[in-house]
Amino acid sequence: MKDDNIRRMVRENYARIAAQESSCCGAGTPCGCDNSQDSMSKTIGYTAEQLGTIPDGANLGLGCGNPAALASLKEGEVVLDLGSGAGIDCFLAANAVGGSGHVIGVDMTVEMIDRARQNAREHDYQNVEFRLGEIENLPLADNVVDVVISNCVINLSPNKPRVFEETYRVLKPGGRVMISDIVLTKTLPAAIKDSIEAYVSCVAGAITKQEYLATIQAAGFQGIEVVSEVTAKGVLDGPTARSIAEKTGTTLEISEEAVASIASIAVQAMKPTDPKQSRRES
Repeated sequence: MKDDNIRRMVRENYARIAAQESSCCGAGTPCGCDNSQDSMSKTIGYTAEQLGTIPDGANLGLGCGNPAALASLKEGEVVLDLGSGAGIDCFLAANAVGGSGHVIGVDMTVEMIDRARQNAREHDYQNVEFRLGEIENLPLADNVVDVVISNCVINLSPNKPRVFEETYRVLKPGGRVMISDIVLTKTLPAAIKDSIEAYVSCVAGAITKQEYLATIQAAGFQGIEVVSEVTAKGVLDGPTARSIAEKTGTTLEISEEAVASIASIAVQAMKPTDPKQSRRES
């Protein structure tokens, strides 16, 4: 699968989601997808109180964790959300950092950006902005954000090393990342790995946990820690394997093997206060 084709398919898929106002890729698919956005969001770490503070329509049920909460955001911080979608984590972050803070959401899908901006306008969020762009080429200057969060998005990038290099670049020295994402516990069956449908569903684009953590380290980050890990049984709903089988034309047995390889992790890491020292050590 070529990178440009992957990006096009992912963009088209999430444009459809934004337009139809439903969760993810339909019932039975990964990325925390579910017919009930609030119900699924509660199972992956959001509280009813949090969900009650954000605009209607900001939660599309696309996540696999709650990175904004895990990041322990502080008043006045500048936060960047990679793949911000309709804005759920941006709005939660905005509530946490307050009027003296600032939140930037970046997404490559025009329809998602439009929806997030509408949510911000209608609910008068003055400390949030949404920028159109790819997470491999962030539309931000160097050393400008305190915290980077992301929720089940980096697995969709065909160039994950570039994503973490860009994340490192825009973070201030001493800044931190908190990422919730899908990883693999073992290699996928070839029939799933080579499927663009499985890629869009957050399966085929995932890499092993070891590769994921090594990619973060190679970008220069320190203090890398997996703070939580949940197997597919706790992340995906029952019909997932059947849905993958239908989309990819594989057998149910192969699809079940793929689902059994999936885990959701939350990872934290820090850009050192002396980035040059980190580069020398790596």
